Amino acid sequence: MSSHEGRPAPAAEARVNVLPLSGPCARWDEREVDFIRETLDLVGDKWSMLVIGALAVGDARYSDLDTMIPAISRRMLTLTLKRLQRSGLVDRTSHPEVPPRVEYSLTGLGASLLSAIQHLAAWSAEQRAEIRRHQDAYDRSATRTA
Repeated sequence: MSSHEGRPAPAAEARVNVLPLSGPCARWDEREVDFIRETLDLVGDKWSMLVIGALAVGDARYSDLDTMIPAISRRMLTLTLKRLQRSGLVDRTSHPEVPPRVEYSLTGLGASLLSAIQHLAAWSAEQRAEIRRHQDAYDRSATRTA
């Protein structure tokens, strides 16, 4: 990713002296890997996952999403909705009423992410105790060596 926020680097900015790709990324070329990273950054963001999860139950107004997603700031909710809309994962529908009513909904593309997000959330819940145990052990160790 270049300094061109949200867009891949132009060809003139291609990376030089990059190590060969390994692991799960080895099967894709460099341009595809950059796009995969960009996409994972978008959909893997905690707020994006929570917005997509909230919209899984149906269309919602901004104020509904603000209530449904604990601890999200209004600024972050706005930015997240715009990023998801820009990438075709969320639709924004403005209804010509007084007062104006705006609803957000998942697109087919956004809905296709639900099973992956649900699996990740389930894995997280199942592994919570073990992850906490490792974090606590690490923190105790880091405190002793500091």
